[in-house]
Amino acid sequence: MRFSASIKVVLKDGVLDPQGETIGRALKDLGFESIVSASSGRIFRLDIDAETEAQARKIAGEAASKLLANPVIERYEVEMAK
Repeated sequence: MRFSASIKVVLKDGVLDPQGETIGRALKDLGFESIVSASSGRIFRLDIDAETEAQARKIAGEAASKLLANPVIERYEVEMAK
């Protein structure tokens, strides 16, 4: 069965995010005063052939921890869909 995994990679709390800070300032300059802060991140989509969703989730998590995210400064979340 084919599963689709979305992997969201974001910086850990306390890690400086200059890109997010710049975006936040630019949004305020454009008049978006209600936006308090912004942060940057990445989303990866993987299509995975696996027998079960649990197996596909495990494969996606391994890909994230080995390549897609830097475990020193980033954390990741895996969401699955059929």
